[in-house]
Amino acid sequence: MVDKKENKPKEKEEAAPGNKKPLFLIGGGVLLLLLVIGVGFGAYYLGSQKTAAPLPAAGADTAGEVAPAAAGPGNSPVGRAVTSAARIGPMVPIDDFIVNLIDRDANRYLKASITFEVDIEDTAAEINERMPQIRDAILLLVGNKTFDELRDLQGKMQLRSELAGQLNTILRKGQIRFIYFTNFVIQ
Repeated sequence: MVDKKENKPKEKEEAAPGNKKPLFLIGGGVLLLLLVIGVGFGAYYLGSQKTAAPLPAAGADTAGEVAPAAAGPGNSPVGRAVTSAARIGPMVPIDDFIVNLIDRDANRYLKASITFEVDIEDTAAEINERMPQIRDAILLLVGNKTFDELRDLQGKMQLRSELAGQLNTILRKGQIRFIYFTNFVIQ
């Protein structure tokens, strides 16, 4: 009988390490999953903080207000997301343009079309009158960009901000509220 009792604890000792290994793998997998989810939420939160713009208070009349263009994409009305509650201003489409990009390794081109959302109808008329100046400013600004600067979302958002700032200095009767890229192809 002594032998039987002594054999039982040895069997439990041998079985215990085998049981801990799957539990350890499952726990590690759960921790890894939680880490990935946490990083995803953190990236989403930080990204939304940079591009979100405060909306006007309910019932506030913003028809006559013109927001100044700021230097950063997060502070500019050009970087804001259009919501269904926001009043959409007049739209001015710009024809396609092709620009050589700066690149050491290859010849790169950008073919793009943009549409401006402006604050008042007078601004739309002024843009049409000053179209040669506006196209020149766009071509000069975009022509100084590299492929690496424009290939990701942050680069496109930065280009929007820079375009709005440059073009709003040309305009006298109003401001560009938002820039939409309706076509954007880099080759």
